[in-house]
Amino acid sequence: MFQAIARAFRTPDLRNKLAFTLGMIAIFRLGSFIPSPNVDYTNVQQCLAQSNSTSGLYELVNLFSGGALLQLSIFALGIMPYITASIITQLLRVVIPRFETLHKEGPQGQAKLTQYTRYLTIALGLLQATTLIAVARQGALFGADCTLPILVNTDPLAITLMVITMTAGTGLIMWIGELITERGVGNGMSLLIFTSIASTFPASLLQILQTRTIEIFVIVMAVGFVVVGLVVLVEQSQRRIPVQYAKRMVGRKAYGGQSTYIPVKVNTAGVIPVIFASSMLYLPALLAQFNQPDANGQVAPWVTWISTYLTQSDNPLYMAIYLALIVGFTYFYVAITLNPEEISDNMKKYGGFIPGIRAGKPTTEYLEYVISRITAPGAIYLGLIALIPLVAFTAIGTNQNFPFGGTSILIIVGVGLETVKQINAQMQQRNYEGLLK
Repeated sequence: MFQAIARAFRTPDLRNKLAFTLGMIAIFRLGSFIPSPNVDYTNVQQCLAQSNSTSGLYELVNLFSGGALLQLSIFALGIMPYITASIITQLLRVVIPRFETLHKEGPQGQAKLTQYTRYLTIALGLLQATTLIAVARQGALFGADCTLPILVNTDPLAITLMVITMTAGTGLIMWIGELITERGVGNGMSLLIFTSIASTFPASLLQILQTRTIEIFVIVMAVGFVVVGLVVLVEQSQRRIPVQYAKRMVGRKAYGGQSTYIPVKVNTAGVIPVIFASSMLYLPALLAQFNQPDANGQVAPWVTWISTYLTQSDNPLYMAIYLALIVGFTYFYVAITLNPEEISDNMKKYGGFIPGIRAGKPTTEYLEYVISRITAPGAIYLGLIALIPLVAFTAIGTNQNFPFGGTSILIIVGVGLETVKQINAQMQQRNYEGLLK
């Protein structure tokens, strides 16, 4: 393995791409530790030391930002606004015909959709920065764990400067990700998420080692290896639907007659359903958070119910709703991204057919049946993987950023495998063995 890495750095073109990628990642991580204007960095660090956990969407955003969110740094929002904007753009293809038309127009249409995604990213950055600063201003960012003042100045001008700074940080992260995609290796946005999550692993493992016994630490490591192996197995698993293309004569040349397949991954949706589910569960908690007690110090019954059942991740009802949302969103997202009717029409257009299945509606129905059956175990697998941190929090009392479970392992393994494949392909183009045997 080390010899393969050395060969990669000895290839001039690939070495430049790797060096550029590492440089951009270093800038990204540096910005995660630079505090925004008007933030009391000392009090923030004390609150971080006193706080045991975060909940809801802030837990996910803090994970994707590499811990920058709770430090209120210039990169506090991380890559989350871009992820949300990309998801919204994909969903709008279903309800806005113009977006679907652009998607089918090829590179020009994709460039236009990318431009819309950038605009939406900045808009979401403004919204999320305003919400984050409002929560920090009320002293609710760390909950009851810390009551120290986080903001030095709460004047409108100072708050506006913080919002602009965080939004600009989001735009800079988006630009860095696109630069890595163009001049570096792999998908830049995915690599930035990978970097953010991987940066939290040492601290999480050290906290478990310091606060728990060595036996629990060994158990956590063993669970980690099992989970990683399971994720690698499932992420690489796919159902290959055979497709045969009929021969066509154009002049004196014959085209087609090839056999290929349609790969349907077990986990087609990736980590998107987990993000959807976390966002949906956080909305009631956010509404309850801004509901102030009355003159007698009493809160509305619905606020009490939400605080009891929908903010505590160790609550069985919370886990059940979380699992149900993940399964439901998995089916919903797969239905959007894998359109059996569109696949069937494209096959028919180019003379392709599934052996034993008639072209047209029978092919569409067969694809719907196969995709539905493949999605079922994928949705259950995704839900169980996402529940691992919550179960660990209940069983051994670790913080909710349990390193070996949920979105962290899914992204680490998925992005890692994809990046290695891309580097391997570039090395093989230059007549090298590559990273993979």
